[in-house]
Amino acid sequence: MFDAAIAGFALGFSLILAIGAQNAFVLRQGLRGEHVLPVVLTCALSDAVLIAAGVAGFGVLVERFPAAVEIARWGGAAFLVVYGALSFRAALRGGAALEAEGREAVPLGAALVTCLTLTWANPHVYLDTVVLLGGISAQYDPAWAFGLGAMLSSFVFFFSLGFGARLLRPLFINPRAWQVLDVLVGLTMWAIAAKLVLD
Repeated sequence: MFDAAIAGFALGFSLILAIGAQNAFVLRQGLRGEHVLPVVLTCALSDAVLIAAGVAGFGVLVERFPAAVEIARWGGAAFLVVYGALSFRAALRGGAALEAEGREAVPLGAALVTCLTLTWANPHVYLDTVVLLGGISAQYDPAWAFGLGAMLSSFVFFFSLGFGARLLRPLFINPRAWQVLDVLVGLTMWAIAAKLVLD
């Protein structure tokens, strides 16, 4: 059981470690210190639900109805293009800084909607959590231990990213650093959108 949990943790962590739209958003929220706990909880709990569905055999259902993946693919690509464009616009405008004074915080509801969209509208999330982790979990006995290990990796990763981002805050007092981050986020969003469309 312990071996299965360790394997689930290692694979789950390696899959989630890649820089993506969701991770970039969590990093930004962590740097700003805005709604960090609700955002990281939303990401980790969403992953937990998807991993549980995969371990329970939902991956087979997704493979039988590929239209759902196509809808998520094109919808996710469109969202990422718009989100990337907004990041580029923010970079061009410049002037962002980490000081709380004179800066309007993003409302909690808007932050959670963005977080949920970046999570649930990304077909790769389903392929990684539901199909891949779900399929591999069948090789372990018990499969639920593998799933719990993968879920734990999501909690560890998102909490580390969200709350660990404050270590970079001295760097992001400089508005130029925010412009660089916005450009990198925009490029990441558009690269993922292109990958979704071309795959």
